[in-house]
Amino acid sequence: MPEKQPTEAQHPIVIIGAGHSGVAVAAGLRTRGWEGGILLLEAEKETPYERPPLSKELLKASAPDQSTVLRKEKFYQDKRIDRLAGLTVDAIDRPGRTVLLSDGSRHGYHRLVIATGSRARALTVPGAGLPGVQALRTRDDALDLKRVLVPGARVVIIGAGYIGLEVAAAAAAKGCEVTVLEFQDRVMSRVTSEPVSRFFEQLHEQNGVRFVFGAAVTAVEGAERAERVVTADGTVHPADVVLAGIGVVPNQELADGAGLQCQDGILVDGDGRTSGAGIYATGDVTRFTSATDGASQRLECIQNALAQADRAAAHITGQAPAEAEIPWFWTVQHGVRLQTAGVRHPDDDAIVRGTPEDGKFSVVYLRNGRLAAVDTIAGLSDFRPARKLIAQGARIDPSLAVDPGTALADCVLADCDLADAGLADAALADAVIPAAPNAKELP
Repeated sequence: MPEKQPTEAQHPIVIIGAGHSGVAVAAGLRTRGWEGGILLLEAEKETPYERPPLSKELLKASAPDQSTVLRKEKFYQDKRIDRLAGLTVDAIDRPGRTVLLSDGSRHGYHRLVIATGSRARALTVPGAGLPGVQALRTRDDALDLKRVLVPGARVVIIGAGYIGLEVAAAAAAKGCEVTVLEFQDRVMSRVTSEPVSRFFEQLHEQNGVRFVFGAAVTAVEGAERAERVVTADGTVHPADVVLAGIGVVPNQELADGAGLQCQDGILVDGDGRTSGAGIYATGDVTRFTSATDGASQRLECIQNALAQADRAAAHITGQAPAEAEIPWFWTVQHGVRLQTAGVRHPDDDAIVRGTPEDGKFSVVYLRNGRLAAVDTIAGLSDFRPARKLIAQGARIDPSLAVDPGTALADCVLADCDLADAGLADAALADAVIPAAPNAKELP
């Protein structure tokens, strides 16, 4: 017998999570003409706020402690979006099409959207629970960190990804003694190529940050709070503040408990639909198949969170979504902006456009001769055209792309011209940086 579904008049669309993606789903439903109820559930008590400034602007001594809100309260009132803050969802009752909240109340749903995001991966070595060991994911985390980043403080950061490096930059600017411990052999190794890594390493070092690569943390020690970090080779790093920036974990427990298919993220299709009838998921918590290269991926970026929100809102309202965008990301460290479009693979061929020593350059990544991703440092001249060319699957002539004076659009080869271009393997090797072997994974 077909499942009996409540009508839109009976129950609202319930959205679990009021980060970028959850709020965008609610806004998108109203923009697309949804007239039924919308209930937005959020564990934090504050008005939903921007997350990127937490590791950047908010840590500055001159910055106010208030976060920039995603939408003002008046927006939710005007759009008839009901909000329940400070409550968690304990369970999803799929047969009953209800959610159970931490205060014991139940709320029925017409459609359910899970936008629970991700949390900081926990450090699990002995001493990880000592006061002074912190993570950074929420506004409260950022304010706690801001208070202890004082001149002369010895700050040890575990992990040289975006968050770790952004905090390193903020701490160094406030006069802290900063040491970054990284298990791999370079910074941001999972997301970018060696030329970009080396550029940012030098930038940090010029601002007083010290790096230790190949460092496996084995313990945090201290009497009543963190005082030192110990690595596998026996080195002791004195610390007043320890930040664990070792990645994030999708908040998929609700979906797991409800029997939805999960695999390091809630599995969704191109419309955000999960394996459960009437249930969608969007944002950092999801895993999906890339429309560009067919790879299974989980993207942690605002652009993807907003794009998935639009697709879910479109499907719920029976409309066409906006045209798909190539994913893009950014980070700002010591005032230098790295902006990336596309998703780089470790075995992509990398072509450097410009001179890193000049402080402004790009790296384009070719996969089987086609433009797959781009990194731009301190400039956007290659970023916008690259996004279009990546979407088109454009083939690029490496001998032209290596010249920063040649516009990327002028480096495009028609498929039928590829053989005529005479790109012998030796010539190709002259233009590209060979792909490095896959980096070691964390134990």
